[in-house]
Amino acid sequence: MSPEERKVILASSLGTVFEWYDFYLYGSLAAVIGANFFSQFPESTRNIFALLAFAAGFLVRPFGALVFGRLGDLVGRKYTFLVTILIMGGSTFVVGILPTSDSIGILAPIVLIVLRLLQGLALGGEYGGAATYVAEHAPHGRRGFYTSFIQITATAGLFLSLLVILFTQVAVGPDAFKAWGWRVPFLLSIALLGISVWIRLQMEESPAFKKMKAEGTHSKAPISEAFGQWKNAKVAIIALLGLVMGQAVVWYTGQFYALFFMGTVLKVDPFTTNMLIAWSLLLGSGGFVLFGWLSDKIGRKPIILGGCLLAALTYFPLFKLMSHEANPALSKAHSEISVQVVTDQSACSFQFNPTGTAKFTQPCDIAKAALARASVNYSVENAPGAVAAVRIQGGELIPANSPTFATDLGKALTAAGYPAASNPTVVKMSNPFDIFREQPAVLVGILTILVIYVTMVYGPIAAALVELFPTRIRYTSMSLPYHIGNGWFGGLLPATSFAMIAQTGDVYFGLWYPIVIAVATVVIGVLFVPETKDVDIYAEDRA
Repeated sequence: MSPEERKVILASSLGTVFEWYDFYLYGSLAAVIGANFFSQFPESTRNIFALLAFAAGFLVRPFGALVFGRLGDLVGRKYTFLVTILIMGGSTFVVGILPTSDSIGILAPIVLIVLRLLQGLALGGEYGGAATYVAEHAPHGRRGFYTSFIQITATAGLFLSLLVILFTQVAVGPDAFKAWGWRVPFLLSIALLGISVWIRLQMEESPAFKKMKAEGTHSKAPISEAFGQWKNAKVAIIALLGLVMGQAVVWYTGQFYALFFMGTVLKVDPFTTNMLIAWSLLLGSGGFVLFGWLSDKIGRKPIILGGCLLAALTYFPLFKLMSHEANPALSKAHSEISVQVVTDQSACSFQFNPTGTAKFTQPCDIAKAALARASVNYSVENAPGAVAAVRIQGGELIPANSPTFATDLGKALTAAGYPAASNPTVVKMSNPFDIFREQPAVLVGILTILVIYVTMVYGPIAAALVELFPTRIRYTSMSLPYHIGNGWFGGLLPATSFAMIAQTGDVYFGLWYPIVIAVATVVIGVLFVPETKDVDIYAEDRA
């Protein structure tokens, strides 16, 4: 790798780490930010703001892909993803100095939502630019290896954001952090922005784009050419369904749903959960580069689709082993204690609640939600016309419309043998290096396997997407399927999986969401996705 090539990778990767750092800050500090910007408003107003904040995080990313993808194919890769980093960095810094709603009223959350929308749009344009820029600088036969460094950036950005938040909390104390210290990580982004912009300004435009511009073969209307012409649009659809859709759910399951499952379902404390995930990321993240390099040798398809298939085949045993190790008493209760919800199933809702603001008030929904929050395995017995009630171990019914339902249910579950959330069998780490005992060691091993699956599907994906599309519409064409797959299929995974758990009463049922999608990707990918590792991205445009 030449010094210039290392500089290209550093500039692209560092900027993308910074973009993800900015993006994850809001997610990590959502509760504190909500308390400063949303809590004093009526519930309906808070719900609107929460929905918009959620939309900025996931749903608007494809629109950013279209806006900045088009710009990147018209004016160049370098300047476009320079613009995206300025928008992301500027928006993040302004969050750090934005007055709260106590000072400027409803204007504060409105400005915050606008900033979040700008962040989501910028992130939608950043990844495609970075991946395209690096791939177009990479020598033939090494694109998988070179672009794999971009793939580490999402994990690195998450890790960096958590690290800065942790050090700030320790430095200023918990009370000061809630009052004003939460602003520090946002304000520090200005230094990262300055470094990233300076490095990117030193870079040249990609050789593939310069060559295309010199020959006058660039697209005049990238969006309509990419998605208005069937020959190009079908490739984008195949890329979404045969590569990115499965990659997204495997990525979100390995890094985000695993964290959600341990904390929400298995009742592991936040410190231990974060430390276990952090160790798995540290041990497994080298797989991004390994599988990117390997994809140059044996192809993108075998690795990406192989990762999807391995994940689909092993998620159930891995998550059940995770339960047994992380909370043995709860795992035992799942297998030994019989719980039924007796209800008229026509009165039950599917509790899909991605923003955390929806209200489910029917007795059936109240019963199911209470059992799901308590991580109880239960079955549903249909009783037309009946008011929902819970029966434990064949005992008396506990009606869900009773004003003492929550208390009665808790007592009955405890009496039957369901453990308290803080029972002594739950894994607990006393410090970051407390991993050399059986419980945390096995859990780190399980989580590392999940991260390896992530690296298999994510390491080669940038190279595969770049190689599927011609230079003239590459930025636009690859960005949209990537962000639909990861922003929608992946981003909605935790909320969808939890709703599936509440619907069925099976704490593992939510795994069917990533499994079905991963298997569908394997089938579609095998049948329709071409192998691209030997594509000459220069010759492609002259064909």
